[in-house]
Amino acid sequence: MGTESKRQQRFAGVIQQDLAALFQRDGNSWAPGAFITVTRVRVTPDLAIARVYLSFLNTKTAQEDIKTIRTKTSEIRYKLGAKIKNQVKIVPQLEFFLDDTNEYVEHMDKLFEEISKEPRQPEE
Repeated sequence: MGTESKRQQRFAGVIQQDLAALFQRDGNSWAPGAFITVTRVRVTPDLAIARVYLSFLNTKTAQEDIKTIRTKTSEIRYKLGAKIKNQVKIVPQLEFFLDDTNEYVEHMDKLFEEISKEPRQPEE
């Protein structure tokens, strides 16, 4: 994927802020007990599709939670549209993806911790 234009970045920022507020307010009904963070939004050059990356904290069921949110896409898009209708011509289609960066970082930290605990071989 190429670099995004300033317009795409600005639009993605607006969507990210509004979706973050929406998930903070209504997210508990879609993923009970989970803290949902909108980590990144990527928008296509025509601004018609927004790819939204979500991170889930305090939950062991992130895969199921992302599936639930995908079933609620039209509801979420409607609520987003109500907030940004005066700023845009069309409300983009939303595609939700699981951002597993936190799990990856935790996994790498554990590996490095295990490596640091291993006894070092003396150099010859």
